[in-house]
Amino acid sequence: MPLPTTRTLIGLAIGTVALATVLTGCTPPAVDTSSGGATPDAGVTSAIPDTASIVDAVSTDAALAALVPAAITSDGVLTVGSYVQSPPNNFYAADGTTVVGSDHDLITAIAKKLGLKTAYENLDFQALITSLQSGRVEVTIAAMNDTPARQQTIDFVDYLTSGITIMVQKGNPAKIGGPADLCGKKIAVVTGTSQQDFAQRTSDECVAGGKAALEITVTDSDSQNQTQLRTGRIDAIVNDLPTAVYVSKTTKNGEAFEVVPGDVIDGAPYGIGVNKSNSGLRDAVAGALDALIADGTYAKLLDAWGVQSGAVSAAAVNGGA
Repeated sequence: MPLPTTRTLIGLAIGTVALATVLTGCTPPAVDTSSGGATPDAGVTSAIPDTASIVDAVSTDAALAALVPAAITSDGVLTVGSYVQSPPNNFYAADGTTVVGSDHDLITAIAKKLGLKTAYENLDFQALITSLQSGRVEVTIAAMNDTPARQQTIDFVDYLTSGITIMVQKGNPAKIGGPADLCGKKIAVVTGTSQQDFAQRTSDECVAGGKAALEITVTDSDSQNQTQLRTGRIDAIVNDLPTAVYVSKTTKNGEAFEVVPGDVIDGAPYGIGVNKSNSGLRDAVAGALDALIADGTYAKLLDAWGVQSGAVSAAAVNGGA
């Protein structure tokens, strides 16, 4: 049985160059990132772009704000569930409490367009959908792929396009050139993600083809996986392209990791999650995203974080296929 087919979605070279341009053009002080308030990983630093002026310039749209349910507008706060361990999407600044990232900036701008502030809840990735269903949070944004299976339980407003890639130690000592080289290798993924599904599918296909299965380590933290890779306990991490490129560029001044060249795998849109019973909020979020695309705010935020190659031209509801 053949290994998974890759398809071009975001050129790795384009993504890497774009991110490098952003990082070298930023002058804020370097900071350590951390996982959910845990001790920061001292090897990871990042130049955080100053996006405050972009978000501050967003004004409320009264017509869109009127779509937001009264239960949310009553306190003026949009409760956001996220996985705050995934740079450049959502991660902690050096203080271990301030959330930063491209997803964070975008949902903050969307909320402002709707006349709302945001309150972030850091959750395990696998708990995001159940937290949305239970009403613990009102939206989720965590580089979560909009898939038909997930559409059965929640709605999505698609805001970016990305895919999976492979990150290895600098110099690629395991000699991994693509998915076909993962058979028999030790890899790590975060639980509940599309990467975990891909890893298991690849392992099954390796076995069906008479090759060794993948040795898959499943954790609830990207930082755990990075530590294992840096110390040689695993051969590779399977992760989203923006995160892999960002981490490779910023960890130990780019000397710890690298991204395996090639097309991204299983390309799909990222979606902002909304409870299926809350169509008013879903439509308000989609309208706010369209407004930010139209006025240029969306492009400015993506440019600042180096993820502009995944830009969408319009908000789509449940567009993943």
